[in-house]
Amino acid sequence: MPGEIPVSGEVAATPAIEPIRVAVPSRLGTLGVEFVHTSISRILIAPGLRERKLYFPLSDYEDSEFLDEVFGRISEYLAGARRSLDLDYDLGPAGLDGFARRVLRETARTGYGKTRTYKEVAEAAGRPEAYRQVVSILEKNPLPLIVPCHRILPSKQGIGGYVGGAARKRLLLRLEKESAASLPL
Repeated sequence: MPGEIPVSGEVAATPAIEPIRVAVPSRLGTLGVEFVHTSISRILIAPGLRERKLYFPLSDYEDSEFLDEVFGRISEYLAGARRSLDLDYDLGPAGLDGFARRVLRETARTGYGKTRTYKEVAEAAGRPEAYRQVVSILEKNPLPLIVPCHRILPSKQGIGGYVGGAARKRLLLRLEKESAASLPL
């Protein structure tokens, strides 16, 4: 049975907080979304059977305006009707080092419908020689969609890797390209 959704600002009694895990269908497949308080700490695109067992359907959570808002925004984004999710997130549970955090921060600065290269992200994160490490970090991105790693491409050809697979990366790039011109700034 799923836990209760905490009220914003609520402080936990113990330092170890068990995340709330919610599964929702999407055009990318099932999304497994983890919350610590009101921050998203992880998103899995099409989690495997073993991982999927850890997530509860949204319908198991009674009348949560917070969850309705979060998943409404995700649905709008995946329908091409929203440029930014504007959701709170927490990278703490992912246990990332400083460089990985800088890479994800730089990736998050890549605008809707725009792309950058792995090399450009490495340079902006302060380690221009580490573009291969950027690839590795983005292929393990704990927050795809929020930190839009699908917008980062190789310098030469192809679309590169993606935590959700190449077909989903193409779908997201096409979705943003097609809707970028029609959405207001």
